[in-house]
Amino acid sequence: MKHVRHFTPSFFLSLVHICLVQANYAPYFFDNGAKSTNGNMALFSLSEDTPVGTHVYTLNGTDPEGDPVTYGLAYEAGSRRYFSVDKNLGNVTLVEELDREKEDEVEVIVSISDGLSTVSEKVRILVMDANDESPEFINTPYIVQVPENTPSGSSIFKVEAVDKDTGSGGSITYFLQNIHANKFTIDRHSGVLRIKAGVILDYEKSRTHFVVAVAKDGGGKLRGDNKVFSATTTVTVNVEDVQDTPPMFIGTPYYGYVYEDTLAGSEVLTVVALDGDRGKPNSIHYCIVNGDEGSFEISNTTGAISVIKNPNQLKKEVYELKVQASEVSEEADSSVYAFAVVTIRVVDLNNHPPTFYGENGPQNKFELTMYEHPPEGEILRGLKITVNDSDQGANAKFNLRLVGPGGIFRVVPQTVLNEAQVTIIVENSAAIDYEKFKVLTFKLLAIEVNTPEKFSSTADVVIHLLDTNDNVPKFSSDYYIARIPENSPGGSNVVAVTATDPDSGLWGEVKYSIYGTGADLFLIHPSTGIIYTQPWAVLDAEVNSKYNFYVKAEDTDGKYSLAEVFITVLDVNDHSPEFNENIQEKTMIIGSPVKIEAIDQDAEEPNNIVDYSIMQADPANVFDIDQSTGEIKLKSYIRSLDIIHNITKNKDCIWSVVVQAKDRGSPSFSTTAVLKIDITEETLHKGPMAAFLMQTKDNPMKALGVLAGVMGVMVLITIMISTAMFWRNKRSNKIMPVRRIIKKRQVPQTRTVRMEWLKFKRSSNAAEKFVVEDDANSLQNENSNNNIHVDPVPPTAPMPPPPPALAPSGDTPAWRVPTVSGSLTPKFVNKQMKKKGHGSTHNALVSELKMKFEKRNAAIGEPHI
Repeated sequence: MKHVRHFTPSFFLSLVHICLVQANYAPYFFDNGAKSTNGNMALFSLSEDTPVGTHVYTLNGTDPEGDPVTYGLAYEAGSRRYFSVDKNLGNVTLVEELDREKEDEVEVIVSISDGLSTVSEKVRILVMDANDESPEFINTPYIVQVPENTPSGSSIFKVEAVDKDTGSGGSITYFLQNIHANKFTIDRHSGVLRIKAGVILDYEKSRTHFVVAVAKDGGGKLRGDNKVFSATTTVTVNVEDVQDTPPMFIGTPYYGYVYEDTLAGSEVLTVVALDGDRGKPNSIHYCIVNGDEGSFEISNTTGAISVIKNPNQLKKEVYELKVQASEVSEEADSSVYAFAVVTIRVVDLNNHPPTFYGENGPQNKFELTMYEHPPEGEILRGLKITVNDSDQGANAKFNLRLVGPGGIFRVVPQTVLNEAQVTIIVENSAAIDYEKFKVLTFKLLAIEVNTPEKFSSTADVVIHLLDTNDNVPKFSSDYYIARIPENSPGGSNVVAVTATDPDSGLWGEVKYSIYGTGADLFLIHPSTGIIYTQPWAVLDAEVNSKYNFYVKAEDTDGKYSLAEVFITVLDVNDHSPEFNENIQEKTMIIGSPVKIEAIDQDAEEPNNIVDYSIMQADPANVFDIDQSTGEIKLKSYIRSLDIIHNITKNKDCIWSVVVQAKDRGSPSFSTTAVLKIDITEETLHKGPMAAFLMQTKDNPMKALGVLAGVMGVMVLITIMISTAMFWRNKRSNKIMPVRRIIKKRQVPQTRTVRMEWLKFKRSSNAAEKFVVEDDANSLQNENSNNNIHVDPVPPTAPMPPPPPALAPSGDTPAWRVPTVSGSLTPKFVNKQMKKKGHGSTHNALVSELKMKFEKRNAAIGEPHI
């Protein structure tokens, strides 16, 4: 007989579910190779110039069961998200611009899911280079100092440029602009700058050369087009002077005139010669070689030629003097020289005024363009001016001078006979300032000297100035003072500094920076000069309210100036007053106040000024508090404990008062604390020991320290006395009896004292802290006399009704002394005091206190609890 097993429908459903789960296979990507744009993005590469928004790839995969799949892209933490994907279609889109120079590959986690299983793969996408970077010269500006005798073909400098691209786009070649008009060549590969073959530099002709160098990359593709980028820079070549040029006469040819009325010894004219090497000029020595025939002489140092005979003794109408100008070096060598011919005529008419001539004839206006601040003593070579007076002798003698801003230029010669080449020499280089004058205008005046007619003529001299980088950036103030609230967020503006550079172009651009120990929390915008806090900076006036540092303004050539910045952090009311404890205990002696104190950590007033007040006390009309000092005292009508007992049924005289400390800031903050006040009367015993105990009632350790010190001194004295007696007996030669009879000092029989011990006990109120054992002889004091003065008991206020009678406890003391409880004193101190013995001074004090309180209780009729 067969047994048939029956299965429930739920069993079959579970079996089907298990089969389905076991039959599910994970989806997978198609791997179509490196050059495919369809698959799992493995070995996929993308050019950095691909526009944002471009569809760059399609994720493609399948599920073995044929279920629909979705796609996803993920990135590691901190990575930039360059791509997004359509989860259903798998289309991958570029959403952020690529930059190979910053990141040459991108890691992406691609995933495919059929809803039950997800397969993830990490792939690396290579970022391909495009020619998107221009060459850039480094270590600019380029300024080169080259001696003028440097041989042609010599290397004088090397420029260098870099291009961040790779391949041909990163290769650089160099060339110069205006190569045919240039005196220099450059190696196209290395960038080495050389003097062109066959070219010689001449300081006297040109002191500065500006060479424009070009750096060009090899070109490459950028967004489908072939792009070539280049950059330019200027190399300033300053030619240095060397001693290679003989002296030169200025104002040639020279003409002088001797009139019939000229006196012997009079100056006829002055010749001027200068060393041709203006960088390091030598002094000049003058002499007449021939042609004077004993009629003229010349000053060796000034070049002034004078006639030494009377005009009527002169035998010729025209004299031609050969004048030699020799350089005198530091070695006294005068081998380098030059000659000039000076023509002197003897005349006696005056019918022509002085006249100015240019290269093309008479001229009344001369113009010149030059750089500002030329060297002092430099000649304005661009001005070709000749002045002539056709008269003879004294009639042709006239003075030259410049009319205009004084002290800038001087004219040579200042006195002319007949004709001279006019030379204008720089006298004050600092005054030739492009920032003050773009154009300098002068009048060149020639006026006869010794003629009644005083003929004269003028010519305009216009000088156009070119700018140089001769100014340092200057701040509008030597220091800046700023204030900022301490609760300002990071990145807040603090102050703006301003510096100006009057130079033109790039030389006038100013860049700002800050430095110094106080600059850590601040930044400065390099262009605008706005100083602001670091994004992470947190200012706190309570930690540091003062900062100072330096700000630097610098131009493109590195010229700079400094100013000091002082920043004050303004306090904000951000702290509440704080008590040292939330629950405090104070002991108040009637007639004396107690004081509370709260501290506000704010830095400035009124934020750190604290006002005190009583918020709650039961009953309320007992205490007054000083708003400013925090002193708490009883109302004026409360003068004894009896009045306190009439106000409250609390026999231990301890009040809990809620006090508030509130600052004066806006908004204001406050803090409350509970103050437990133990009220007691001042002890009736007057004496130093009682005063000491009252002073140290809240500090038992201080009392223990004093007692220990006293006992130590006593022990030391005992040891010293014992030692002295020992040595005295040891040194004595007498034979001492076996027993010595010591006569006892007489002590009055009636004056005996029994010392009592002061015991410290822990109790629920302050009055139970001191307990004294009674004795019949306790009224006697420590000095064995009974001269104890007992003050009469003062009248007391009516007592409240007595409390209900309770069963006496076996350990209840017979009577209690109201004492002072310590404020904020740890409880373990009482244990230490309880273990330590007390001296006779304490026993006497306790005895007196006991006697007084027994008399007082007898007068009242009941013990004081």
